[in-house]
Amino acid sequence: MSILLRGGLVIYGEGFEPVRADVLIEGDRIVRVARGISAEADEVIDASGRVIIPGLINAHTHSPMTLLRGLADDLPLMEWLQNYIWPAERKLGRREVYWGALLGLIEMAKSGTTTFVDMYFHMDAVAEAVMKVGLRAFLGYGMVDLGNEEKRKAEIRETERFMKFIEELGDRRINFILAPHAPYTCSPECLRWVAERAREGILVTIHLAETREEVKEIKERYGMTPVQLLDSLGLLTPGTIAAHGVWLDERDAKILATREVTIVHCPASNMKLASGVMPLKMLLKAGVNVALGTDGAASNNNLDMLEEMKLVALLHKVHTLDPTVADAKMVLRMATVHGARALGLKAGIIKEGYLADLAVIDFRRPHLRPLNDPVSHLVYSARGGDVEDLIVAGKIVMLDGEVLGVDEEKVLDKVENIREVVI
Repeated sequence: MSILLRGGLVIYGEGFEPVRADVLIEGDRIVRVARGISAEADEVIDASGRVIIPGLINAHTHSPMTLLRGLADDLPLMEWLQNYIWPAERKLGRREVYWGALLGLIEMAKSGTTTFVDMYFHMDAVAEAVMKVGLRAFLGYGMVDLGNEEKRKAEIRETERFMKFIEELGDRRINFILAPHAPYTCSPECLRWVAERAREGILVTIHLAETREEVKEIKERYGMTPVQLLDSLGLLTPGTIAAHGVWLDERDAKILATREVTIVHCPASNMKLASGVMPLKMLLKAGVNVALGTDGAASNNNLDMLEEMKLVALLHKVHTLDPTVADAKMVLRMATVHGARALGLKAGIIKEGYLADLAVIDFRRPHLRPLNDPVSHLVYSARGGDVEDLIVAGKIVMLDGEVLGVDEEKVLDKVENIREVVI
């Protein structure tokens, strides 16, 4: 299949330079970016008055947690998890997870996300939702053994089952990722098993150093920081994607940079749960690859990566009292290039030879005019509802604001029924 995006303002190349051009897609790749492309295409999209951007990469979320949006707000993390979220999650079966994931995927598509990293349970249901919507996904079963040997064996069995399930799907957009929940919920034995499997070239996602209390607990239990613990277990590699990284010191940063670990910044969730402020400036200076994620809708409370970019830029400016920290292009790189690097994708850039993962944003709106700086507008002014079209792996997922693979009204009705019966 071929697609021609005609007459848009393209955020082009590694430097994110605004260029008036057409974009020709063949198969799952961008094959040409130039003015006045005359080639025939199966689909032609008029992008005049629009800005074409690389698809955003949500490097950490829990898509089915849309069901828990607004359930228990304004609480500390552990109280929120133990007293409200975990009890509610025990009521969720495969059916509920499927509909919650569908809602989350629709929301992500409408805010320009083409790729996401997900950790939850009943993940085969999430994979089914991904196939229906058409996003690119890295899916992992969230392992939690709490030091219990029988529980650990069960978690390993489920992880291996799900890995085989993904392999048998044979869909290049749906990928398996190992997903131990966190150092405080997974035993060293569990984490060592994950490290052994990771040596086979499998990516890993994990929560890391999210709260001060977590770091204190790990230090008391093991005599080292969470970063040092994972390093001692062989779990820090270029294929490790660690979410949050709020409570890190310079020694931790040096280890993460040396091991080429990616840290996923989730500013909205960290602020809402009062977890703290990730030391972005320190991590970037150390050479750590920092990507961007929303976390789940229960702690955000949305999956809008455009909003998340604005929050990153504003948070670190006021936190450091330095307006030059987290400039617009750097933040856009976090949401695109850095996520692609973490996942081993040739994506995050609009350029010949790269994956055709693109979003088309309508800039004919009052809050996006005048067009002084398109990249600045993306970070500081745009919002999810501005996205008109979405292309993933060379296939149109959303056209004129409508996600093509699903009945949105049906999904909205289903999740409301779930709320009334289960939540």
